[in-house]
Amino acid sequence: MQTTPNPLINMLPIAAIFAIFYFLLIRPQQKQQKEHEAMLKNLKAGDKVLTTGGLYGTITGLRGDDLEVQFSQTVKLTVARSAVARLV
Repeated sequence: MQTTPNPLINMLPIAAIFAIFYFLLIRPQQKQQKEHEAMLKNLKAGDKVLTTGGLYGTITGLRGDDLEVQFSQTVKLTVARSAVARLV
């Protein structure tokens, strides 16, 4: 006579894998995204930034969701706030 295994025991490895993925992949990514959003929200004139295009510049003005960034003495461009990768 054979006994049937408990269905909860069969689901345990799947739940463990999901927990591992959550704590090692999903949660750190969410934390990093929140930090990036906070950094974008707190940008101010004079901050040195790196854009997602790989250009280094200094913020000279803020206009809502756009930033005026000076890349050299003669080059000022308007870029989207979301184009800033990080502060330098």
